[in-house]
Amino acid sequence: MSQPRQPEIRRPLTLRDVSEACGVSEMTVSRVLRNREDVSPATREKVLAAARALGYVPNKIAGGLASQQVNLVAVIVPSLSNMVFPEVLSGISAALEDSGLQPVFGVTNYSAEKEEEVLYEMLSWRPSGVIIAGLEHTEAARAMLENAGIPIVEIMDSDGEPIDSVVGISHRAAGRQMAEAIVAAGYRKIGFLGTKMTDDHRARKRMEGLVEGLAEHGLELTATELYSGGSALKKGRELTEAILTRNPDIDFLYYSNDMIGAGGLLYCLDKGYDIPGRLGLAGFNGTDFLDGLPMQLATIDACRREIGEKAAAIIAGKGFGDGVMGGHKIQLTPRLEPGDTIRRG
Repeated sequence: MSQPRQPEIRRPLTLRDVSEACGVSEMTVSRVLRNREDVSPATREKVLAAARALGYVPNKIAGGLASQQVNLVAVIVPSLSNMVFPEVLSGISAALEDSGLQPVFGVTNYSAEKEEEVLYEMLSWRPSGVIIAGLEHTEAARAMLENAGIPIVEIMDSDGEPIDSVVGISHRAAGRQMAEAIVAAGYRKIGFLGTKMTDDHRARKRMEGLVEGLAEHGLELTATELYSGGSALKKGRELTEAILTRNPDIDFLYYSNDMIGAGGLLYCLDKGYDIPGRLGLAGFNGTDFLDGLPMQLATIDACRREIGEKAAAIIAGKGFGDGVMGGHKIQLTPRLEPGDTIRRG
């Protein structure tokens, strides 16, 4: 449901703002930002520090363009190497199809510093809006987003305070939802397996929600198996072997995503585990490739395409006013799909 806040219109920052902040002329600021060499190192450092603190991004489009904006939408996501974000991008592309706007994609590899670099470059071309994954950003990135003067939509997550608009699910609630399903099915010794838990804030929140949900029933995680690499079937098999070797009494494994969950399922089937009787498993995302597994892995559908469609609709002004900043909050409800890997009552 959309809950619009009172729009807060900011004018885009100018060279004068940077000039006043650091106490040098606009011409000198311009020279620094164009990387001219006829500026002292001390002055250059002062100007760059002021620009970074303000969130100022130079304008790379032609000075004579009347609107000083182009018909592009900057879309910034952590990864294209798994099946999650391509579906989000498909939703964005579909919703923008007849809007006159074109999406341009940037990938951060779950690095906050890389996100800052990609955002800076994209904003320098003065897009008509920004769609960016997550609510956690560096101070500099947040300053750039707050002062861009265009609609900003943070996507995938609703657990936090958005800069402008947000479309996503509560990952903490999704973790609690899975905890309830696990306990209701009679499992008591639960392991969590995940990747990039330091940088993937949404996976971390799901784990926190799981822990909170289990605590309400007097339970704790029996074990965790975490790593920092990419998601892959092979890695899922390796993690599952490791956690079950160390904790043979575990009776349920919750994976941070479907890809490593599918690898874990294949490992357990190879080893002859009774699923879901002796051992239950679940992933997260609700990806289509699960349909090709020998058993249907339990998962939670993260509403990926719908998130992309609604975020793009906000930028394009479809049903959300005229596309200016409006502070819309759309929280979707994740759907538990028990599949074949959780015991039925």
